[in-house]
Amino acid sequence: MTTKKDYSYNAFGLNISSETSLLELIPSTKSNLMPDLKIRKKNLDPEWSYSTISNDQVFVKKNMLMFKVSGVATYLIENGGYIYFHPTEKTNFDQVRIYILGTCMGAILLQRKILPLHGSAIAIDGKAYAIVGDSGAGKSTLASAFLDKGYQLLSDDVIPVSFSEEGIPIVTPAYPQQKLWQESMDQFGIESCNYQPIFNRETKFKVPVAEKFCDESLALAGIIELKKSEGNQIKFEPIENLHRLSTLYKHTYRNFIIPRAGLTEWHFQTSAKIISKIEMHKLQRPISTFTAHKLTDVILSTIRKEEEVI
Repeated sequence: MTTKKDYSYNAFGLNISSETSLLELIPSTKSNLMPDLKIRKKNLDPEWSYSTISNDQVFVKKNMLMFKVSGVATYLIENGGYIYFHPTEKTNFDQVRIYILGTCMGAILLQRKILPLHGSAIAIDGKAYAIVGDSGAGKSTLASAFLDKGYQLLSDDVIPVSFSEEGIPIVTPAYPQQKLWQESMDQFGIESCNYQPIFNRETKFKVPVAEKFCDESLALAGIIELKKSEGNQIKFEPIENLHRLSTLYKHTYRNFIIPRAGLTEWHFQTSAKIISKIEMHKLQRPISTFTAHKLTDVILSTIRKEEEVI
């Protein structure tokens, strides 16, 4: 039961009850609802000592993930419904929160059998498009270029994908914030002095985008894998056949959890359902110049052509 001191939020399609403030999330207007997820501070030393912990400070089994970030906190995620955190004495809570909204939330979604993709999701003409890629590929920067053109953000970093009753893949909104590097902000004319840097990453900033946020679930129409290229040309091509499955696996958020939690078969079946319903493309961008606005034009042109064919 939610206590008086608890904060109520709605994010990732979940009613969240947290005993600590999570400033990035949207406060729930229906605090009387039973929470899908409870976030609690707890001494995790006993659980940590009883677990078989590997050298990488991570322990995974079915419906449970436990990990420790040195100098920050220990985290326990259980049964798709609980996130417990045990901060170190001198840690900055901004840093604790990064892992709650990142790795912990990704694990919660996997435990609830909701596919978390690593990237940014944009609402385009009433449909969702996921931009995935390796760290540093420019996913958030490309998403910001779409926002500049009047489109809306559904999620940045962790993209929750589930299915409608009709079997259509759906992207559920996360929360209205982007993480942008100083170089990208300079290109968009955004003054970084107005925003808070991500802890220990002085040149990457939290950028609220409440006025450019889509707060309704949308059908997933396409996935775009963004890659950096040494060449000077933009290259946009379909991802075909089994490469579609491997691309989804590669860009599933915290995919190391999948085999250890016994989710391999589920992930394969889920991926197969998704790729049968959507378009997938690989977009290569040159690293020598800033091309985010050109990339949006290429993507929009392809989307419009595909809609004309349909």
